[in-house]
Amino acid sequence: MEGYTQDGTKVINMFRTYEEEDLRGLTVTSGCITISKDESDLIGISIGGGAPLCPCLYIVQVFDNTPAGKDATLEAGDELVGINGTTVKGKTKVEVARMIQATKTEVVIRYNKLHAEPKQGKSLDIVLKKVKHKMVENMTSSTADALGLSRAILCNDSLIKKLDELQRTEDMYRGLVDHTRRVLMGYFDLVRVCKELGNEFCKIGVREPQKAANEAFCKFGEYHRQMEKFGINMLKKTKPILKDLGTYLTKAIPDTKLTIKKYADVKFEYLSYCLKVKELDDEDYSYQALQEPLYRVETG
Repeated sequence: MEGYTQDGTKVINMFRTYEEEDLRGLTVTSGCITISKDESDLIGISIGGGAPLCPCLYIVQVFDNTPAGKDATLEAGDELVGINGTTVKGKTKVEVARMIQATKTEVVIRYNKLHAEPKQGKSLDIVLKKVKHKMVENMTSSTADALGLSRAILCNDSLIKKLDELQRTEDMYRGLVDHTRRVLMGYFDLVRVCKELGNEFCKIGVREPQKAANEAFCKFGEYHRQMEKFGINMLKKTKPILKDLGTYLTKAIPDTKLTIKKYADVKFEYLSYCLKVKELDDEDYSYQALQEPLYRVETG
C-alpha cells in the first residue's frame, strides 16, 4: 500500500467489494455521490440496518423535494458503504446519521446498488402464504382464530367487499335486461298483430257497400296500423338503452371485477411478503435473545 495516505487506504479497503462474498446471483454496482445539505442541514434519506443485528446499512427511504430526492441517484434499498471516505461497516445507523450530521455542507456517500429480478424472490413459502391469505379473506375472525390463521391487517379491504356488491348489481341488471327483452319481444308480437288486424279491417271496409260502415272499418283499421308504427318507433328508441345496459354487463362490470381481482392478487402477495419479513424479524430477535449466531444475519 506504499504511496497511499491513511484515508486513501480506507477507501481502497472500503471498495474491495463483494469478490469474497456470496452474492447469491445478484448483480452489484458501486458508486459515489456528493450531496449538498439543504437549509435544514439534511440530505433527505432515512437509514436502516447496521450493528448489532445487520451486517450492512441501507437506505430505507429517499424523501421527496430534498437534496437526495432531487438528485435521484440514491434509491431505497441501496447499501451505504462509506461516508466522507470512512467505511460504515460495523457501525450502527445512529452512528452513521451522526457522521452525516457532522458534515457541514457536502456529504460524500459511497454506495452499492443490488440488481435483482423481483420474481426471483417468490419462493414456495411466499406462494403458500398467498394462498393462506386468500383462504382467510373469506373467513370470519372467529373461524380464522379457531383454525390458527390470524387475519392480516388489510384482509377486511373495502374494495374487495365491493366484489360481492358488484356481483349483486350484475345479477340485478342482467335479470332486468332479460325481463325487458322478453317484454319488448312480446310487445313487438302484439303490434304486429295490430297491423294484421288493421289490414283485415281495411279490407272489410273496402268491400263494405254502406258508406258509414266503410268509413268506420277503414278508420278502425288505420288506427291499428298507426298503433303498429308507434310501437316500432318506441322499440327503436328503446334499443340503444338495452345496448348500453348490455355494454355495462359485458364490458364495464367484467373489467371492474378483473381490476379488483388483480389488485387483490397483488395485495395478497404484498401481505405474504410482510408476513415473511415479520417471521424473519421474530427469528432475529429470538436468536439474539438466545445469544446464538444466525447464519442469515451473519452473512447478510
